[in-house]
Amino acid sequence: MLNADFTQKRKFIVKIGKMLHKYGTPAYRLEAHLAELTIHLGLKGSYIISPTSMTFVLWTEGHEQEYTHAARVNPGDLDLGALSRTDELADQVLQGKVSLNEADALLDAIDARPNPYGKGATALAMMMSGGAFAMLMATSWNDVLWSSLLSLLVYGFMLWAARSARIANMLEPLVALAAALAACAISRYIDPGVNIRLVVLSAIIPFIPGLALTLGFAELAARHLVSGNARIMDALMLLFKLYFGAFLGIALGFRLFGTVDFVQPAPIPHSFAWLAIGILGISLIILFKSRLKYTLWSLASGFIAYAVSITGAAMFDYTLGAFLGAFAVGLYSNLFTRLAKAPAVIVAMHGLIVLVPGSKTYIGLNSLISGQDFVVSDGIGQQTFLIFMSLIAGLIFANVALPPKKSL
Repeated sequence: MLNADFTQKRKFIVKIGKMLHKYGTPAYRLEAHLAELTIHLGLKGSYIISPTSMTFVLWTEGHEQEYTHAARVNPGDLDLGALSRTDELADQVLQGKVSLNEADALLDAIDARPNPYGKGATALAMMMSGGAFAMLMATSWNDVLWSSLLSLLVYGFMLWAARSARIANMLEPLVALAAALAACAISRYIDPGVNIRLVVLSAIIPFIPGLALTLGFAELAARHLVSGNARIMDALMLLFKLYFGAFLGIALGFRLFGTVDFVQPAPIPHSFAWLAIGILGISLIILFKSRLKYTLWSLASGFIAYAVSITGAAMFDYTLGAFLGAFAVGLYSNLFTRLAKAPAVIVAMHGLIVLVPGSKTYIGLNSLISGQDFVVSDGIGQQTFLIFMSLIAGLIFANVALPPKKSL
């Protein structure tokens, strides 16, 4: 591999870097991975990665050859299956099993792979995610049902956005607006026992940027300041767009359909939270396009995160519970890299989704602006900030206790 010429090597590094960015790899992990890859290929390199730009600087030992590549890119979306396959291919290249010319074609094949689960399974996963979140909020079965159905409505808009650039540009406020209008109509004409704001939140939960905020804080903790700030600001703007869409939709819904007295139905027993974690885990496998061979690993990550966090919260408080949950997920994902020889992010994301307080951020924003609480939310702003900090601390401590074998 060291005999491959400079042009082949730098083309491979740039291409694999762009693909890993496209599949949602955080900047601090991607820069570390590219640095390792560059060393293995016998080159020197420096990288600046952010959610919207990438800069590659590569040179040979004596600076006989140098290359700089800068590109404007779109923020990546999580595609854990493609990320896993790309990482496997990189390992095969470094082991000499695949040449750089062969790798170039194989990278194109990975990028061209269709969604392995199809539209039907993805629609079902959207419904499951909305219903599972409603169950985790210990609301009523009424809300679980309508959250699931409205999640299907949201997926319909996602399919529309895939065919229309105009819809894609306004997708987030549009789905929140549509979900809010539908929830108001349901409350007025079908089921007065619907917690409108909670059902809307559950329906749009895949869009709530809790994970993006966590990754942004993690990048700041790793001193990737440009990328971290950019990711946090992008997540906050996404949150504002979602909230505005929901706020406008509810206001229009009340004007069009009128308001009704809320009839509080019987709540779901807290024991169903375990079922909700399982349902959420299955839905995330489909939505993140994870490979089936990692299914049990991924599901276990969600259960570990939930079990450790609620145990820690019961023994200490919610902040330490979040810290212990993130610490357990970090240890588990680093163990996964050693046993499965795959990126830790594949299972870490499934555990973090259970822990991140994205919904609390939305609820806190609603309380701040409208002064109305649709769930019990005393001190939710303080809780949200402390939980974010606890998650980052837990992941850092886990990497110290059991260092990962892979940079991804």
